[in-house]
Amino acid sequence: MSASEVLMQPLVEVQDLAKTFDVSAPWLNRVLERKQRQFVHAVDGVSFSIGKGKTLALVGESGCGKSTVARLLVGLYPPTRGTVSVDGLDIAKTLASPGALALRRRMQMIFQDPYASLNPRWKVQDIIAEPLREHGLIGSEAELRARVAELLLSVGLAAADAEKFPHQFSGGQRQRISIARALATQPEFLVCDEPTSALDVSVQAQVLNIMKDLQRQRGLTYLFISHNLAVVRHVADQVGVMYLGRLVEVADKAELFARPRHPYTRMLLDAIPDIHMSGRARTPVQGEVPNPLSPPSGCSFHPRCPHANERCQRERPQMLEFQGVRVACHAVQEDRIA
Repeated sequence: MSASEVLMQPLVEVQDLAKTFDVSAPWLNRVLERKQRQFVHAVDGVSFSIGKGKTLALVGESGCGKSTVARLLVGLYPPTRGTVSVDGLDIAKTLASPGALALRRRMQMIFQDPYASLNPRWKVQDIIAEPLREHGLIGSEAELRARVAELLLSVGLAAADAEKFPHQFSGGQRQRISIARALATQPEFLVCDEPTSALDVSVQAQVLNIMKDLQRQRGLTYLFISHNLAVVRHVADQVGVMYLGRLVEVADKAELFARPRHPYTRMLLDAIPDIHMSGRARTPVQGEVPNPLSPPSGCSFHPRCPHANERCQRERPQMLEFQGVRVACHAVQEDRIA
């Protein structure tokens, strides 16, 4: 394989990923009330890839499965079906083998809530040093302190902040500490689960700029989970739109924002406030997300779709390539949408 082919290989590959949760009532309740077992298909047949040094953003309404995908990618949940590979290594198999620690070092996660993801009883020094100690990356205590100070400086904090506790920081500063902790093992792949959604808008921009600078400096690959399309427009190279556990559209960022194909993608973009007052027609997102315990037949979006027909109600659309965009929609494939 040539050097150019190696560079073109995606770092992360996800194939037919699915996760089902058993949400049934206890056995005795089911017997007495004559109820069947109930399952939620939180993620249902998701496939995508992320190139080295690139950012794929997953967007969608709350409950569509974005955070479950994030946890599947770092091995916090075992998949019900499908595979996740990082640099050709199957995550599920590798995490069950002696190579688990080496793989964990190569991928880290930044969680949504900076108030809950840091131990309030630990100093920042110990929070950031924990992965370094766990992976045996640092020898002496002096070397450890120097490395923690270097990580704090890389995210715009002071070396003296290592002696403080999390409660002494603002939300944006806490998220910077979370980023520093994630960077401690020098990972290649970061999964960011709505890392700015709990922050003020002005602070969001600061944290996002730090993440983009770190990506350029270190060649990091991101999976970025968000429901904020303005944030996605700022950070992503590619965008995947999720609805009820399934991907409905995957496209380059510029293409998706300029020419959205799937009706759901169009609804999401139409719901963005038109601050430039361009006079464009806007269609707010209609209806409610269906109950995931009993999803609609066929295309799960058909009860809310203005272009749905009988085929949409009975047949699940496949994700197909369409003019350089991957989209799962009968109306698009049949050219029924203007």
